[in-house]
Amino acid sequence: MSDLLSIGASGVRAYQSALTTTSDNIANAATPGYARRTATLTEVSASSGRYSNSNVASGNGVAVFGINRAADEIRSTAVRASGADLARTETSIVWLTGIESALSGNQLNDRLTSFFNAAKSVAADPTASTPRAAFLESSTSVGNAFAATARSLDQITADLDSTAEAAVSSLETLGNALAKINKGLGSATPNSTAKAQLLDQRDQVLEQLSALSDVGVSFDSSGRASVSLGGATGPGFVTTGGDVGSVTYVRAPSGNVSFAVFLNGAASSLSPNGGALAGIAEGGQRIGAARTELNRIATDFVDGVNAVQAGGRDLDGNPGAPLFAVGAAPTDISLALSSGRGIAAAAVGGGPRDNANLTTLQALRTSGAFEADAAGLVANNATALSQRHTVSDAQNAIREGAITARDQLIGVNLDSEAVDLLRFQQAYQASSRVIQVARETFQSILDIR
Repeated sequence: MSDLLSIGASGVRAYQSALTTTSDNIANAATPGYARRTATLTEVSASSGRYSNSNVASGNGVAVFGINRAADEIRSTAVRASGADLARTETSIVWLTGIESALSGNQLNDRLTSFFNAAKSVAADPTASTPRAAFLESSTSVGNAFAATARSLDQITADLDSTAEAAVSSLETLGNALAKINKGLGSATPNSTAKAQLLDQRDQVLEQLSALSDVGVSFDSSGRASVSLGGATGPGFVTTGGDVGSVTYVRAPSGNVSFAVFLNGAASSLSPNGGALAGIAEGGQRIGAARTELNRIATDFVDGVNAVQAGGRDLDGNPGAPLFAVGAAPTDISLALSSGRGIAAAAVGGGPRDNANLTTLQALRTSGAFEADAAGLVANNATALSQRHTVSDAQNAIREGAITARDQLIGVNLDSEAVDLLRFQQAYQASSRVIQVARETFQSILDIR
């Protein structure tokens, strides 16, 4: 009779654990990073009292062998890889959008057009003061547009630096978090709820790391993760032994970005191919390229216009003085003339009503292609931005597919859990009934006189 009681009691304990695990699954069905768990039940051997899969001898009840966590590393790797690709593209979009705003927001191309059109007005009436004043105003506006565009690019560069430093800091924070999880996994009881929780946390941290940089991941027998940045062949960042590296960020004046990992006293170059760091590196290159091209256009424009001025005569018959002055940067352009009379409209030897030198300015407009180059700078960036949006849409679909494939295996299916809940409830009630029958039988024996 004691066997019957112990068998019933073991069933109650086992199915109570199964009910608890199933209830946990249901409660966390929408919890990000939660992997479905199952209580593994095993027969207790009547001969030894130990766990056994044998069904030869009659058993002695049931016991919970452990809590198993659903997992598929291949599908989890696919989620991390697709997430890294998407994060790179989305980060690149941020900086391309900023460049677009900087290049088009200050209307540089419109100011260049207004400048050359104002010169035409002077050529139409070289002695009139109003067109000359308007030309100086247009000259000031185009100089301001160059300077404002450059300042906008400078601000984007500063934002890029801040974002990169924040990403590097986040990497180190996540690395330290993973090291603590690794330590917990090393001491956690196998097949326990605590270990399942740690494994959930580990996978969440790995997914967050992959959003910052593509990662290579390997696991030991305890589930502890070692991570390399920049893919499987990249520099080590977190070891299973608890070591965590630090990451540095440097941007050259050209805009080229470099990262390095320092681990256990050794420095290694990091070349991310995915994640936000890769998008930041691409953004830095594009900002630098835009600034270089803007400087070239500004230099060619100022040198060309000042050369035209030097080749003509102003309204008083004097050699033309420079129209523009340049500061520390090629885009620091200011108006050098203080009076419209200084505009050299006439050719050498021409009179006050001569406009031959302004014909040279219109030729410079064609040969210099300043407006076309400024418009091309905007158009090229817009094309790249459009392409990134197209790629982002495709990568987002790939990532959603990877997440769906993973969650189909490790996620919680409420319909299945509801079935299990009913099944375990019935088993629990049946086990309770076994105990009740044992008690009633035992009482019947005691009542025999």
